[in-house]
Amino acid sequence: MRAVVQRVSHASVTVEGEVVGRITGPGLMALVGVTHTDTAAEAARLAKKLWTLRILEDERSCSDIGAPLLVVSQFTLYGDARKGRRPTWQAAAPGPVAEPLVDEVVKELRALGAEVATGVFGAQMSVALTNEGPFTVLLEV
Repeated sequence: MRAVVQRVSHASVTVEGEVVGRITGPGLMALVGVTHTDTAAEAARLAKKLWTLRILEDERSCSDIGAPLLVVSQFTLYGDARKGRRPTWQAAAPGPVAEPLVDEVVKELRALGAEVATGVFGAQMSVALTNEGPFTVLLEV
């Protein structure tokens, strides 16, 4: 699993003109990608990493201050554009594999005590955020 994680002051996801997920205050925006070999164990590891990652102000984590997270599925994190001009998506897991694993990340975060907002799997989403810092990291578990 891969995640692009951004420290944000606020973030939201809109689908067909309706806001479906929103966080405010210091928190993290996580775009999550799944590949074919990922399992629930990787989802749990990613959730724990997101919850305890010390990238908020003063080297604090979401778990330290109860900061919210916005988790959005992002199959394009496994895109490959090394050849030609059009990316391939062969390394990205198909929806029936990826959706339950993204849901598992969210479930594990909530079990850890996190406030989590989400996008809609497979939907055309508009994501808005204010990246603080700017601060962006790539996680891979």
